[in-house]
Amino acid sequence: MSIQKNTDRTHLDQKVLHMPWFVQQFIDYKRPDLSPSTLLEYIRDYESFFGWLRGEGLTQAASLAEITLLDLETLHMDSIVGYRLHLTTRADGTNSKVTVSRKLSALRSLFHYLSQIAEDENFYPLLKRNVMAKVEIKRIHKPKDTAAKLKGKILEDEELLEFVGYIYEGYGRDIEANKQAYYSFQLNRERDACIASLILNSGLRVSEVVNLNVDDLDVNNKLLYVYRKGHNDETFKTPVYFREQAKDDLSLYLTLRQSRYKTPKKEKALFIALPNGSHEGKRMTKRAIQEMIIKYAKRFGKPYLTVHKLRHSFATDYYLQNDIYKTKEQLGHASTETTEVYAHLTDKTMSEAIERRLES
Repeated sequence: MSIQKNTDRTHLDQKVLHMPWFVQQFIDYKRPDLSPSTLLEYIRDYESFFGWLRGEGLTQAASLAEITLLDLETLHMDSIVGYRLHLTTRADGTNSKVTVSRKLSALRSLFHYLSQIAEDENFYPLLKRNVMAKVEIKRIHKPKDTAAKLKGKILEDEELLEFVGYIYEGYGRDIEANKQAYYSFQLNRERDACIASLILNSGLRVSEVVNLNVDDLDVNNKLLYVYRKGHNDETFKTPVYFREQAKDDLSLYLTLRQSRYKTPKKEKALFIALPNGSHEGKRMTKRAIQEMIIKYAKRFGKPYLTVHKLRHSFATDYYLQNDIYKTKEQLGHASTETTEVYAHLTDKTMSEAIERRLES
C-alpha cells in the first residue's frame, strides 16, 4: 500500500467514527470502489455540510454523529441554495466553482445511496425524500477550458531540457551570493534535478513520486512500478516507462542517495531528504517536492510553473508523438475524457509548428 493511501486510511477510520451511522454505512458501501483519499474527501465534505446545518439551526443535533435521517429528509430546496451560497460567499474563504461542484456531488452520492440503495428492516429506502435529486450540478472540468487555462503555463519543446539543466547549474549561479541557500543547493541539486527530470520524462504524479521505493526502479529497462491513483488493488503496482533523458539523472542520484543523505538501510524510499539537525535521511514529503519545484520555477522565469504542470508539460510533449490511448495509459487516467486536454493543448502547438515550417 502507498504511504499516502495508508495515511489517508488511518485518518478516514478516525473521522468516520464521528459521523452519523448512515454515513458510516455509506462509506463501508463505497470502500471497495473508491480510494481512502477520495472517501476522506467525502467525510470532510459531510463535516462541512452537517456543521452548516447545525449552525443554521436546521437540526437539533448536539454533534455531527447525532444528525438524523429525518433532518435530511425534511430539508427544503431553499436550504440547499443557502448552503451553496455559504460555500461561495463565506467570510473565511470562498470556494472555487470546482470545489463547490465537488462538495455538492459528494452530497448527491450520499443522498442517492440513502434513497435508492440502502434499505431498512422492512425493505423500504432509508431516505424517503431526496432533495439533492433536484440539484443540477454543472460540469466544470471541460477539457477545452482546462487546456485554455494551461496554455502558456507549461514547458514546451526545448524548455523541458532547459529546466532540468537550470536546476543543475543555472540556479547555483543565481544564488551563489547567499551562502546558506547555495550550500543547500549544492547538497540537493542532483536529487532535485532527478525528480524534475523523472516527472518531465514519465508524467508521474507527485504522490506517485513520493511513494516510489528503490526496489520500484529498473534503470536499465527504463521502468518504474507505481501505485496509480484510483487503483484499489493494493497488491499491484503498475509498470510505467520513462524516457532515456531521465536514465542518467536517476543513475547519478542513486550513487549519492545513501552517502549524501545518511540514508539508513531500512529506509526504502527512492527520494530522500536530510532535515536540518537530523542524523539520518527519510522519505521526502509531497509538500517538500512541490515547494522545491516552485523555488526553481520562479528563478527560471516561470513563476506559474508547479510540479503538476511538469506532468502537463510531459503529457503535451508525449501526445504530440503518440495517440490519445497511449497517452491515457502512460498518465494513468481513468478515461480518455481527461486526456482530451492535451488534444486541445497541442492544437496550438501544432499550428505554431506549421507556421515555423512555412517560415523556414
